[in-house]
Amino acid sequence: MPPSGMPSTSIVVISRHRPQALARCLTALAAQTHPDFEIVLVADPASAGIRPDLPLKRLAFDRANVSAARNEGLALAAGEVVLFIDDDALAAPGWAAALAAPLADPRVLAAAGFTRGPDGLRWQVRAERITRSGRTLPLNIAETTLLAPEKGSPVSTIGTNCGFRREALLAIGGFDPAFAYYLDESDVNLRMAARFPQGLTAVVPEAEVIHGAAPGAGRGEAGVPGDLTVIGRSAAIFAARHGGDAGWLRASQRRRLLRHMVAGRLDPFAIAPILATLERGLAEGRGLAPAPPLWSRSPPPPFRPMPRAAATGEPLFLGGWHWQAPALRAGAARAVAEGRPAALLLLTPSFLPHRLTLTAGGWWEQCGGLWGASQPGDSPVVFLGRNARILRERGNLPGRRR
Repeated sequence: MPPSGMPSTSIVVISRHRPQALARCLTALAAQTHPDFEIVLVADPASAGIRPDLPLKRLAFDRANVSAARNEGLALAAGEVVLFIDDDALAAPGWAAALAAPLADPRVLAAAGFTRGPDGLRWQVRAERITRSGRTLPLNIAETTLLAPEKGSPVSTIGTNCGFRREALLAIGGFDPAFAYYLDESDVNLRMAARFPQGLTAVVPEAEVIHGAAPGAGRGEAGVPGDLTVIGRSAAIFAARHGGDAGWLRASQRRRLLRHMVAGRLDPFAIAPILATLERGLAEGRGLAPAPPLWSRSPPPPFRPMPRAAATGEPLFLGGWHWQAPALRAGAARAVAEGRPAALLLLTPSFLPHRLTLTAGGWWEQCGGLWGASQPGDSPVVFLGRNARILRERGNLPGRRR
C-alpha cells in the first residue's frame, strides 16, 4: 500500500457504441482526487482510442455482454482495488478516493456508493441488500458503514458505482458471462458472500456518481425497454443458482412499462409484446444451469498511474441568471484551463426543476428555475430569492454534497 494509506486502485470503464457519453465519463475520471489510480478502458474498436491524451490501458472489445467486458477490464487491472463505472455515468471528483478508502481495511472485500439519476440530483440507488431471488431490500444509511451478509442477503453493489478487493474478486472467478446484462453484479455479491461469509461490504454515501439513461441494447431513449429477454434470462439463472424465485419480476416489469406508458414514452399496444420477451427470457434461463466461473487469466500488465493533479485550492463556484450564461461559462472555462475545478449555476425566473451535469468543457453545470426543486425531498416550489438560492445551491457542488 502506498504511503498515502490509500490502496492502489484500477477504475474499469466498459463502453459499447456510446462515444459521447464515454468522453464525458473519462473527463470526470481524469479529475479524480485519488492519489494512486489507473483507468482501464474496454470499448468497441471505434471508441477504444478516445481521449488519446489520457494514459489509459485500452482494449477493443465489441460483444454485447457486460460481464465478459468487465472481466476483460479486470484482467488488465493491476490495482489492489478495482472500481467499476458505466460509460453513461459521471463520477464526482472524490468518488474513487471515497469508494476505495474502506478497502484499506483487510476485512472489507467490496464497496458500494450512492447513485443519482439522470438529472444529477435525485437519488437512483442508495444502500440496499440483495436477496436470493434478485429483489432488493433498502437500508437506511447516512455515513460510511461496514456490513456483513444478513440472513443470506449481502449488501447489493450496482455495476456503475462499486468496488472490490481484486484478489477476492479473482477468487470467485470474476463476473459470470452467463449474465450478459442484469443481476451480473448481484451474482458476484452472493458468490462472494458464500466464499467469504465473514467478509464486509462498505456502504459509502460520499462516493457519488450521476448515472444517465443512455440508449443501449434492449433500451431506447429515457430508459424505455424494447426487449426484456436478457433480463428474464438472467433472472431465471440467478434464482436457480442461488435458490430464489424469479416470479416477482413479472409484476415489477409490468409496473415499469406502465410508468413509461403513463409518461407518454411507450405505446400501450407495445406492452404485451415486450412482456412476451420477458417470458421468453425466463423460459430460456430456466433451462440453463451454468457452473460458476473460474479465473485462469495471466497476471495483468504493470500498473499505469494517472498523472497527479496539481493542488488547485477551493473549487470555483459561479451563479447567475441564464442570460448571463456566456460570461459565466467563459469564467468556468478559464478556471478549468488553469486546472481549477469549477461549477456553474444558471437560474431562470421559473418553477422548472433543476438538472446537474458535467459539460464537455469540464465544468459542472446546474440549471433550473429560481423556485424549482433541486434536492431530494424538495417540494415542487421552493420560495427563495436569487442570492439565497445561489447560496443554497453551492452545496450541490459535486464533492461537497451531503
